[in-house]
Order: sequence, then structure tokens, then C-alpha cells
Amino acid sequence: MALRIIFMGTPEFSVPTLEALHAAGHQIVACYTQPPRPAGRRGLELVKSAVHQAAEKLEIPVFTPLTLKGEDADEQLAQFAALNADVAVVVAYGMLLPQSILDTPKHGCFNGHASLLPRWRGAAPIQRAIMAGDAETGIMVMKMEAGLDTGPVALTTRIAIGPETTAGSLHDQLASAGGPLMVEAMAKLEAGDLPLTPQAEAGVTYAAKIKKEETRINWHLPAEQVARHINGLSPFPGAWCEMPFGDKLVRVKILQARTSGENSDGSAAGELIDDQMTVACGESAVQLLRLQRAGSKALDREEFQRGNPLAISTVLP
Repeated sequence: MALRIIFMGTPEFSVPTLEALHAAGHQIVACYTQPPRPAGRRGLELVKSAVHQAAEKLEIPVFTPLTLKGEDADEQLAQFAALNADVAVVVAYGMLLPQSILDTPKHGCFNGHASLLPRWRGAAPIQRAIMAGDAETGIMVMKMEAGLDTGPVALTTRIAIGPETTAGSLHDQLASAGGPLMVEAMAKLEAGDLPLTPQAEAGVTYAAKIKKEETRINWHLPAEQVARHINGLSPFPGAWCEMPFGDKLVRVKILQARTSGENSDGSAAGELIDDQMTVACGESAVQLLRLQRAGSKALDREEFQRGNPLAISTVLP
């Protein structure tokens, strides 16, 4: 038998799980996703979310409520309940679910969360794991409670974080792993043998949303921390610095970096110490691997240098 599933998700990260559940033969009775948002340079075009577009291709009904709370809560709950779902699957929906919604499906609501809970509950677990220097992360299927990512865990897939892993590459790995894991969880749920293990009380950390003021690179920090900062914010929102070209300081996003074995003794923090885009830090140095000048496309180091040469001993502010 197939489960009647309400799928709730918004970004590209959610799509592999939606597609995997559909391919496994479950009946996706509806998709809930964030409403279309203004996009484009002028913000005049309303663009449907990645989940919205995927659901339409699969001919799944789509609902885009602005909220599930407030004045319309009763109406939204009645609509949700009328779908008569066995379970709701939530992956990066971007909206908190009230208890009334969590309690409506026969088996409750299950979330695909991109961390090893209880570490990195919250909005930005992928970025925070890299920035903190974690050796691994993962994707977990968790039964949802009213608290922020506090529910018991059912299944886990672990993924290593390498020294040059970016948030973008890790995002893709976790998204790909999330589909098969949720399909396995739903099969076990249907069979009545899905294990649920309460989260440990120790080791709780919160992955706060990335703020704009965090994105500027501080070359005075140790090289390992600078590299993790760069890689953890790539490709979005992107860690950045300013580089002197002619008589102007131009903002440049650094999209990938690695620590360097080059000797930076005697160099100022932010100083280019060779012709390989190696920058001295508070301790040791980092090599910049991929860069994007404002208004231009992202380029590998060699290609960037050809069009944007910088002299050795230049100091990046």
C-alpha cells in the first residue's frame, strides 16, 4: 500500500525528497510551499518556488498560504484536514507549523533536517557546520514537535565535511541523500516498525540565520577559520573582501579557499604573499581558489588573475 502524504517544502533542497517519494509510489495528495516571490533585477516577476514547479510537473495540487496561524488558522486547518493524509513530510518549508497542523495527519509530521541533531537546530545548519569546523554532518528524519527541531529521530545518514567542502557542494550531497532516507522512513512507518529515539539533552547548538554583517572576511583570524568562513558561506550569501583595482576598492566574493603551507611570517594580515593568490592571515595563510568580482561571473583563481592582476605584497583591507 502507498501512504497518503502531504509534502511541505520550498527550495531546491526539498525537491529530491518530493521526487523520491513520488517515484516510490506514495500518493502525494498536496504540496504546501511558500507563495511566489518577486524576482529578477527589478523584482517585477513573481517566481514560483522550486517545489511549486516540481509539483506542477508531477501534477500534484499546490497550496501557498502566507501563514498557517492567525485569523485564517481555522480555514487553513480545515483545508489541511480535508486532505485526509496519513503523514506530512516537511523539508525546508520555511514556516513554523502550529500544533493543530502537527496533530492532524494520522501518523503526524516528519521532517528531513540537514544536521546531526541535536547539533545545529534551526535555520542554517549546513553553513554553520562548515564554519564551525565540524568533521561531519548529515541528514536526519525526525518526528516533529512544537519545539524548534526538538522531536525524536528516526533515521540518519552521515556525510563527511572535507577541508575544501563548500556549503553549495554539501547542500547538494545532503539533498541527494535526503530522498532515499525519507523513502526508507516512510516504508518503515507504513510497516509499523519506524524507530523513534529522543534527542540527547547534551550537545544542543543552534544554527542561527546568516547575517549580512557576518559575511565580510576578517584576515586577522587564523587561516583555518578564514577558510571555513569562506567555504561555509559559498555560494550564498558569499564571504567577501575588497580588492584594489586602479584607484578603486572593488568588492569581490571569495567562493572557495584552502589553508596554505606558505610561510606568512612577517606579512601583514590580508597581504598577498605570492602569485598564487595566497593571503596572509592572523596565523598562517589561505589560498583563494574561486572568486567573483561584483557584477561578473565566478572564476577559478587562474582565470580571475588573468583579468584582475594584483601585485604581490598588496594588502587586502
